[in-house]
Amino acid sequence: MTNTITPRTTAASTTTGRFWFAADAVISGVNGLAYLAAAGPIADLLGGQAATYRWLGVFMLGYAAVVGLYARSSLSKRTGWAVVVGNVVWVLASLEVALTGMFDIDGFGRAWVVAQALVVADLALMQARSLRAR
Repeated sequence: MTNTITPRTTAASTTTGRFWFAADAVISGVNGLAYLAAAGPIADLLGGQAATYRWLGVFMLGYAAVVGLYARSSLSKRTGWAVVVGNVVWVLASLEVALTGMFDIDGFGRAWVVAQALVVADLALMQARSLRAR
């Protein structure tokens, strides 16, 4: 009798993985567009300079495009883990910005940075779980 090893990848885990990476792309894209389109009012609300929000908007749109393409691909685990690591780095950098007030953000801006860091941390966790399930 031969012992065959079946891959752990299931259609459900692949679909779930696609969902979390696609959600990351959509959320990042919407935020990126908002930062580009409303950089001035966002700077007035959160503190900081409008140019910083424009730069963040461009970065987030580029990130959204890359992650969106990944979500539609064959979902290489290595690339998926790179996205997770990128999200963890974003969370840590966001917490540093919130703690130090870097970029001249005010109290409401710090709260916003922490809130978005929590969303990104949750996305990273769900993405990591979906990658481990495959």
